[in-house]
Amino acid sequence: MQFRSLKYDIYRHFYPNDDISTLSLYGKIKIILTTQGIWATAVYRFRRWTLYECRYSVLRKLLSPVGSILQLLIEMTTGILIEPRIDIGPGLYIGHFGNIFVGGETSIGKFCNISQENTLGFAGRGEKWGVPTIGDFVYIAPGAKLIGKIIIGDHVAIGANAVVTKDVPDNAVVVGIPGKIINYDSSKDFVLFNRDKCRDIL
Repeated sequence: MQFRSLKYDIYRHFYPNDDISTLSLYGKIKIILTTQGIWATAVYRFRRWTLYECRYSVLRKLLSPVGSILQLLIEMTTGILIEPRIDIGPGLYIGHFGNIFVGGETSIGKFCNISQENTLGFAGRGEKWGVPTIGDFVYIAPGAKLIGKIIIGDHVAIGANAVVTKDVPDNAVVVGIPGKIINYDSSKDFVLFNRDKCRDIL
């Protein structure tokens, strides 16, 4: 499951919109070698598979420390931490590296965009203690912080540097500190991908 999801993660970089449906082998290799978001996503998928999907306990014990070492290298080289406890759907897109923290035991839907300087982290007290749950086709702009036990609906767009601490309904566009809904134009202009390449999971 994780490696199939990784295919669609990479497709977001190979085929960023409906107008681009082909890419040379050289182009694919270049993108993989030079895109730190792909490195971080691949390590996350590997760790998630090792911890939750690998059926062989011996192999799991052997690969777990390998995954931890790879994650440390990713943190040092890219500044990205995606904890393997998070369940992330296919089509994750991290366009730029640097100061990205995605933690906790939560879920992020399919075809979501995470940007530089993003934090999805713990906040709150008592029953409100927790981390965000993110829906499908969500765009999180650079610098945005989503904290606490909140639910972000499908097709939501979070503006740059926004701080979101409350639930956000489907299709909302949120900006500011604290985050406020300014319209319901959705994330359709920000979450882009080739629909033909990804039609079997839409």
